[in-house]
Parts: sequence; structure tokens; C-alpha cells
Amino acid sequence: MTAPKIRHLALFARDPQAVARYYQKVFDMKLVHTSPDGQHCFISDGYLTMALLKHTTAGSAPVGLNHFGFAVEDREEIARRIKELGMEAPTKRPSDRPFAEYRACDPEGNFFDISQHGFEMVETGTEREKRKVPA
Repeated sequence: MTAPKIRHLALFARDPQAVARYYQKVFDMKLVHTSPDGQHCFISDGYLTMALLKHTTAGSAPVGLNHFGFAVEDREEIARRIKELGMEAPTKRPSDRPFAEYRACDPEGNFFDISQHGFEMVETGTEREKRKVPA
């Protein structure tokens, strides 16, 4: 199995659009997705996708790093390894999320996403289900 790669980071930002414009201008990152409500931006350097999530005072997390994500070949093997270490099994992400299928956390409680689908293509779980052909 190929080693999993960090391919996704998420930051809470007071003004996600301004932060996206900054990374676009400074690092030539590309805007790859904006949430339907216009609150969240997703930018990429062609390898790593960064989610810029709208921060509000009603939220439970501070501005800054929210989570990161691993692209994996075998999600079930990764889940087995996590459970083997006595950690909570990864939980399925809502089907309207465009990238990761599962979420887990490290021993300190830092969230990370696990995606067999990958972070390159904007596609929700609902859209992935529609593409499946019945056996």
C-alpha cells in the first residue's frame, strides 16, 4: 500500500474570500470550489486543497487550523489501524461534503479527514452514489 499523503487542510477565517484572494495572488493557488451559500472557499496548488471556512463567534473553534486530510488507497485498512490503537473508529462525513468520506482524530483530539475518493475533484457523496452502477 502506498503511504497516505496529506492533501487537504482546513482553516477557519473571518473573511474566507479575502484569504482565498491572498493565496491566489501570492502563491498562484486556484479557486476550485465555493460553497453554495458563498461562505466557504476551497483553493488548491494542484496538490493540496485548502478549505477556508467561515468563522463566526457562534462557532466552537478559534480562527486557524480546523482539520487536515489524508488521501488513502484503503480506507478500511486505515480504520483498522486506528481502532487497533484504541481510538474511536472513523465516522462517516455527511453526504453533502465535497471531499472526504470519513473523519477521525488523533490522541490529542486533532481532527483529520480520510478520503479514498481524493481531494482533487469536487464531488459530494450523493454525487458519487449517483455514478455507481448497480451490480
